[in-house]
Amino acid sequence: MNKKLIILLCFGVFIFQSSYAQVSPYYKGGLKVEFDEEGKKYLRIISWAQVQSVYQDDVAEDESNLDFNLRRARILMFSQISEKFLILTHFGLNNLNSDSMSPTGTGDGSQLFFHDVFAQYNLNENHSIGGGLHYFNGISRLNNQSTLNMLTLDNNRQSWTTLGLTDQFARHVGIYAKGNLGKLQYRVAINDATTSSLDLREPEINGSAVYGGKRLLGSKDAGKAYAGYFDFHFLDQESNFLPYKVGTYLGNKKIFNLGAGFFAHPNGAVYTNNNGELEGDNVSIFAVDAFYDTPLGTNGSALTAYATYQNNNYGENYLYSAYGTGSMVYSHVGYLLPGENTKAQFQPYLSYAINSYDASEDNRNIFKGGLNLFLSSHNSKLSLEYSNESFGDINQNVVTLQAMIYL
Repeated sequence: MNKKLIILLCFGVFIFQSSYAQVSPYYKGGLKVEFDEEGKKYLRIISWAQVQSVYQDDVAEDESNLDFNLRRARILMFSQISEKFLILTHFGLNNLNSDSMSPTGTGDGSQLFFHDVFAQYNLNENHSIGGGLHYFNGISRLNNQSTLNMLTLDNNRQSWTTLGLTDQFARHVGIYAKGNLGKLQYRVAINDATTSSLDLREPEINGSAVYGGKRLLGSKDAGKAYAGYFDFHFLDQESNFLPYKVGTYLGNKKIFNLGAGFFAHPNGAVYTNNNGELEGDNVSIFAVDAFYDTPLGTNGSALTAYATYQNNNYGENYLYSAYGTGSMVYSHVGYLLPGENTKAQFQPYLSYAINSYDASEDNRNIFKGGLNLFLSSHNSKLSLEYSNESFGDINQNVVTLQAMIYL
């Protein structure tokens, strides 16, 4: 076994063992500045950082197997002057490492950018409308995933289904409506598709579709995208205040939800017909999912489980990076080991995804197994994860140790 991998694993085990006695006080809600006695006028600020050591076995001969990565550094602020109005601002950076850094911090990879900036008007206690750069996405729970409280070390990549294709880092500029109808939660949105896309290929005759409808066909034919997600809450009701879905409640709630969602982008994909002319191809994605989170007894243990089926249509024989026309089945499960609320707790987990593509005879299989150590719930957490991804000639093994703090 590679010496660097042994060092990383030993370091991770040492941290997990020695950290058990280093329990920090429970998080008390972060920084919240209230401007009235009732707490209806306030400003709340949340900050978090995720730092990683990453070992990969399949790299170029001149590259290191072990690297360090600032996975996320974020600040989120939201405030209201009355119960009718809310404004949210969320900015930061992702994946700052030796390749994306610049000598004076002015390169593209070093720059902060807005993840969310939206304003919201609350029609009443149960229904709201808003607009801006927002994260009220459709399709599935994982396409609306919070990065603060995931069960696995990171989100299932293929579940952020349009990231970089028609949005800015999983956010669109548009308008949305969200709320509750009894035990049914909903979020729907009409958005502008981005002109720029990760997929900058040009369609070829008899070739596959490319995701560049607005860039190649214009905003009149391919400018709008539509999304929605609906989930029914059979047990405890989850908050719908912010758009970010919780990954694991660590036994603090008893949740069982069934959900379904969609994403539609007319003429979002483009292909070249036999006459050499560009034609649009509708992008349509839908999914169904189930989420279960419950305490087990009174000893502090808990179970978290999730499963989803997703059907992806990005255009005929589309296959690019993590995206492809076909289907995906994904599931994960985690068990929070018994322990008192005032002590550190361990949570082993497993996840598996299988992606099939019309353009390939091979399936993409992704297996992950990991262990979370909670020092103060999600506010101080260490995660150690092994992942294996196989697809065609690719067989990639990765071991990642991540430290996260948010306040």
